[in-house]
Amino acid sequence: MRVLVAGGDGFCGWPTALYLSAQGHEVFIADNYSRRGWDEELGTNSLTEISDLPTRVARWQETSGREIGYASGDLTDERYVYEIVDRFRPDAFVHFAEQRSAPYSMIDRSHAVFTQVNNVVGNLNIMYAIGEIVPECHLIKLGTMGEYGTPNIDIEEGYITIEHNGRTDTLPYPKQPGSFYHLSKVHDSHNIHFACKIWGLRATDLNQGVVYNVETDETASDPVLANRFDYDGIFGTALNRFCAQAASGNDITVYGGGGQTRGFIDIRDTVRCIELAANNPAERGEFRVFNQFTEQWSVLELGQLVAKVAQTLDLEPNLVHLENPRVEKETHYYKAANTRLIDLGLKPHLLNEETVEKLLLIAMENRDRIHPETFAPQVNWRKPHYK
Repeated sequence: MRVLVAGGDGFCGWPTALYLSAQGHEVFIADNYSRRGWDEELGTNSLTEISDLPTRVARWQETSGREIGYASGDLTDERYVYEIVDRFRPDAFVHFAEQRSAPYSMIDRSHAVFTQVNNVVGNLNIMYAIGEIVPECHLIKLGTMGEYGTPNIDIEEGYITIEHNGRTDTLPYPKQPGSFYHLSKVHDSHNIHFACKIWGLRATDLNQGVVYNVETDETASDPVLANRFDYDGIFGTALNRFCAQAASGNDITVYGGGGQTRGFIDIRDTVRCIELAANNPAERGEFRVFNQFTEQWSVLELGQLVAKVAQTLDLEPNLVHLENPRVEKETHYYKAANTRLIDLGLKPHLLNEETVEKLLLIAMENRDRIHPETFAPQVNWRKPHYK
């Protein structure tokens, strides 16, 4: 298959591009390196040292014998999008290339506007290019479980059947996003659903949970192929941040009571889910939704797990509770369906002490790259800021 991976230089995109290439697919990466630029803006960095994309791609060809093409550009530039789609003619378009941080989108007005323009306009350009140039191409779009929020009923996979005033219909599951980032994903979902109905596009929306771990077989095979490890308070997920805090002798900081529960998935399962979606494409005109997570954890449970494993490595982190900077329920019901990818053959890697130990060891080996000042929450959900 010819697979175009937008955002192929990023945390999910890079291991996905390598994995698909290793499976024999012809892979092309589109990226504008903005994720690296946000590190500079925020005064942070990947805990693991990552090479530039040309060096990465060259090393992959050297070690695997397989070539990955790439072209730098911005998806909000429609001419760039049309050019790469026309040049590569993908069978599948994997779309990771969006600003993915909820805290980043909530910093101030300019970051909220940037997030929504970047994400929604880039996705619209992709839809139009596919519809005009390669209408048989399968759009595989990374969504988020955060689109659903935390409703007091079970979360279904994209759709829910309801009865109202004696009539029954199956409708898109109600969305209750918790940030301007999550709202941008909701807009994407609605736009793609509409395009499937009117143009006959085929699309799979992967509502992914929080991704943990950093290594796949491919990225771990050579230091130059290493994946990024985000640990700061803006882009770092809770588990990564807890590991970096423990490894650097800082407190493990849980926001609020820590009862916030979400779906989680190992990066090794992320790349497999993309392959499963690509190998089993949606039908023409079909907008299907897969909930891409494998297990549920609360923030407090994650903090306690990291603290427990850290003690076996002669670390002694304190677990403390901070005032929650976010506007979210800290105690809530959470039960989400996630059967469709399992039915296609996904065999999950579940979070355990061994995985946490590996993350802690990576953090300990790279202590000199940790900026502890970036751990603290820097964004206040409760007050709008102009910039």
